Amino acid sequence: MERGLIELDRVSLLNLLASELHVHPNDLIGRPYNSSPAENQWQVSAAAILRELRRYDLAPVFDGTPRPARQLWQDTTRLHRLRDAAANVAIMQILPDLLREARALAEVATGHEREEAFAIYAVCCKFAHTAAHALGHPQLIAMACERAAWSAQQSADPVMPAVADWMRVWDMWATADWEDSIALSDKAIRTVQQAYDQGKPLAVRAWGTLQLRAAVSAARAGRTAEAEDRIDHARAAAERLTEYGGPPVYDRHSLTFSAGNVQIHAISVALEMHEQRKALSINRRTGPAVVDALPNSRRGHHHMDLARAWLWDGNRDKALTELEKAEHIAPQLVRNHPIARSTLRSIVYAERATTREKLRRMSDRFHLDG
Repeated sequence: MERGLIELDRVSLLNLLASELHVHPNDLIGRPYNSSPAENQWQVSAAAILRELRRYDLAPVFDGTPRPARQLWQDTTRLHRLRDAAANVAIMQILPDLLREARALAEVATGHEREEAFAIYAVCCKFAHTAAHALGHPQLIAMACERAAWSAQQSADPVMPAVADWMRVWDMWATADWEDSIALSDKAIRTVQQAYDQGKPLAVRAWGTLQLRAAVSAARAGRTAEAEDRIDHARAAAERLTEYGGPPVYDRHSLTFSAGNVQIHAISVALEMHEQRKALSINRRTGPAVVDALPNSRRGHHHMDLARAWLWDGNRDKALTELEKAEHIAPQLVRNHPIARSTLRSIVYAERATTREKLRRMSDRFHLDG
């Protein structure tokens, strides 16, 4: 790997190597990548978020009267839109004030309003967690996950603790703890199983999303049959959501779960098992409208996966086309993603090698060394 003969082209490979070396994956690949002050301004916001999370059990520092929970939930809707657009820097900039206000509301409110304040705090931790993963900030990832679990328990939201566990599963991937990831997914699934059986939409979303997390974990653990079973379970959950005929339910946990999301996870899981032709076959059977209906953050990941699949299948032109699509859809996400960078590096190196060989043959024909 150090000599460039093997590319770190799978997250599972990167995480396994980092685990063996007892370092965080970001330390291994030098992430965050950007070194210019302008591109690193998000770290100022990250530091402010960390400050709020560190003082979670102290009296909040907030001037004035915090807004009611229903208004703070409206702010999380804006964060959801930014998350869908993969605008992670903008999310970082909004979160310090919103975390502070949600914590202030929890301090002064009672009853259900206080519980809702903690639910909002937990969801803000989830947004911080997602943005920190995308930008590469291990300390914020870890602390946001811990505070999400704490605030979820205070919220009285029956699904929120499962969402916090869903975050923890993601973090376990960094240390290649695939078996623990599956065990934790199942633990979280059990907490929402009854509500899932009753067809409650928020529980169905969480249950399906946790199955997708477990599918990726199983694929990375080499458990092919289980990974495919988990995808099937998630697909069944997506069908239940489609069949739901009750009143609209606000996705307060900000879990992007749908039939389209299941399909692109199936492609990703096939790639985790190094089955690029199966991944491309699944993609051919997936209607473009299904993918186009997904948010930019998911579509960016999808085209990044397809770029890797085409590269492994020996088609660098199609790989580059897919990578360009991914960058166009979600530039901030893709430029900061180690797999996208690995894919581009492989294309560039292969192109250089091809060009060198063409030049050597032409030089021979021209007898340039003579």
